Amino acid sequence: MDDPLISVIIPVYNGERYLAEAIESALAQTWRPIEVIVVDDGSTDASGSVSKRFGPAVRYDLQSHAGAGAARNRGVALAAGDYLAFLDADDLWVANKLQLQMTAFHSETPIDAVFGHVEHFFSLDIPQKLAERLECPAELMSGRFPGTMLVKKGVFTRTGSFSTGLRIGEFADWYARAVELGLKDAVIPQMLLRRRIHATNSSIVYREARSDYVRVVKAAIDRRRQKAKDTA
Repeated sequence: MDDPLISVIIPVYNGERYLAEAIESALAQTWRPIEVIVVDDGSTDASGSVSKRFGPAVRYDLQSHAGAGAARNRGVALAAGDYLAFLDADDLWVANKLQLQMTAFHSETPIDAVFGHVEHFFSLDIPQKLAERLECPAELMSGRFPGTMLVKKGVFTRTGSFSTGLRIGEFADWYARAVELGLKDAVIPQMLLRRRIHATNSSIVYREARSDYVRVVKAAIDRRRQKAKDTA
């Protein structure tokens, strides 16, 4: 039996500075077969040119600016794989990331998604004064992030798309809905993702949008209350 195809989805918005490194870390994966899809969320920089430099190894798609959630959703719509993986345009995967996760899928009790651990690092171009104000954990962190997830496409479809009404927190919202529907996941001990801390991280740029996380929590509570009423 052939190994299943994994679709790697990279959303990008004005990420020309780091995008090539992200794509290279995806193409360097030891697992095959993969397809790499870059969804350009209306960038005004050279992100498109960077993507196209990789030729047929990368499928490039351009959409009007609509946010990370919409860009990931577009990637899923284009994906032909049985499994989905998401990589932000400023982050990096270790070369055996997908291989380790597929091994977990085959060795664990039946599961729907596999996560792993994250190493954080300061980008070399981050201003010193900003770096002094930000936290960069020295230890590996267990992480349920888009960049550490490998999920069966059918499970993603059952859960539904990422929210397009949130500037940040769209993955937390998706994961909460998945758990409510009975998601079975595992977190493996290996480091899978190197998460870059830089001046234009969405958590920094959209600092004023942190109330989106409150909206995510409230929505989850409301769904639980409604479910309790429906089953009463």
